[in-house]
Amino acid sequence: MRRFTFCAGHRLVGHEGKCQNLHGHNYVLEVYVTGEEQDAIGRILDFKQLKTRCKNWIDENWDHTFVLWEKDQNGLDAIRSSEPHRIYELESNPTAENMAKHFLEKICPSILGDSGATAYKVRLWESEETYAEVELD
Repeated sequence: MRRFTFCAGHRLVGHEGKCQNLHGHNYVLEVYVTGEEQDAIGRILDFKQLKTRCKNWIDENWDHTFVLWEKDQNGLDAIRSSEPHRIYELESNPTAENMAKHFLEKICPSILGDSGATAYKVRLWESEETYAEVELD
């Protein structure tokens, strides 16, 4: 497992409370990997390799970005009205659950593809008290 930190903004369309507003979090993402074979040293994947692959993607796509639902036209328009801006459009409302699922099911296979490692669980902390966890079936 390797832990990553990043800052991002979002909002939850249809939320009944404060989270309906544009706001941000200091996220912590934990990525758990496994593999069929260990290398000659005894590793599934060197921690530095895992860091490089995941952190590069996070830095390019989610860090200091607004993660918004692709159907949230009002939110997208609001952020696009500010220059410069960074937006990552998610196919679902950007709850911690949906962001964790997206990272595990869509992102991990592409960034870990040739490494011999497979991500089987992702835990995304939205605050010090709350997280969502998603595992492959």
